[in-house]
Amino acid sequence: MQRSIYLTFLLSSLLACPPVGAAKSALASEKPETAMCIVPAKPGGGMDLTCKLAQQATASQHMQISYLPGGVGAIAWTTIISQRKAEANTLVAYSGGSLLNLAEGKFGKSDASNVRWVAAIGTDYGMIAVRKDSPYKNLRELMDAIKSKPASVAIGAGGTVGSQDWLKMAQLGKQLGIDSKAMRLVAFEGGGESFTALLADHVQAVSGDASEAALHAREDKIRVLAVLSDARLPGSLAHVPTAREQGFDVTWPIIRGVYMGPQVSDRDYQKWVSYFQQAMTTPAFDEQRKIHGLFPFAMTGKELTDYIQKAVSNYRLQAKEFGMVR
Repeated sequence: MQRSIYLTFLLSSLLACPPVGAAKSALASEKPETAMCIVPAKPGGGMDLTCKLAQQATASQHMQISYLPGGVGAIAWTTIISQRKAEANTLVAYSGGSLLNLAEGKFGKSDASNVRWVAAIGTDYGMIAVRKDSPYKNLRELMDAIKSKPASVAIGAGGTVGSQDWLKMAQLGKQLGIDSKAMRLVAFEGGGESFTALLADHVQAVSGDASEAALHAREDKIRVLAVLSDARLPGSLAHVPTAREQGFDVTWPIIRGVYMGPQVSDRDYQKWVSYFQQAMTTPAFDEQRKIHGLFPFAMTGKELTDYIQKAVSNYRLQAKEFGMVR
């Protein structure tokens, strides 16, 4: 009960700012517990952005961020379901890519029911980018170059063959008759590493996420060739055409959020579900989501759990098309 009062106080003071005298009184002798948000990748990518948004929504001074890369999310997943399964204040970031890896069997024999899905706090979209000085001015030019000489264009991606970044390129390539297995994909642990490699000219293109690209686009060092959304995105990438505008009927929405261990108590799980439900209705949270390059998508608890079960099934169908399901 005291922790519930404390979280209510945090929400009201940080986001809504109503009178908080009663809450302050109740908390006068209580030391706040520290929560943890695990980024299952290296710093600088979309998973990092997810935890930072969760951190700001939950009063940053009381949520730490920890990095646990490996297996494109597999190490963090295995750690939570086997060693840290009942930690009441540990959240783990996930994305649509996590669900794809789950669908393809890259998390072992696990399925979506092995964790407790807390919240989806925003959506992102796939994108394709090159360096600012690249000879490729649009998506068609890049894909034509890949079709002509697949080995001449190294594509940075978060994850190996079968990852969401690979699958985006495979779907684009299919529309030009490009053999997906002939593409030269260079795997990294998350989008942060992919963009570092692009800027160092170790790869010629990056298949990644719009939120990651928006951060680098501000520095005017990259050129985003296409966003994989239904319509052009607002904000810093508003000038970037969609893949559909350039003749490629490919979209790739990416939900982002957090999950918890399978043995977290119903009470603690519902505490976090309720917290995010309330936080995501506030203008302050919406503003932070925009700052982090994400777009509105809010879902929690059972509704989210049902949504994810369906999403994993859909990803499995897409992956089977390219022979990626183990």
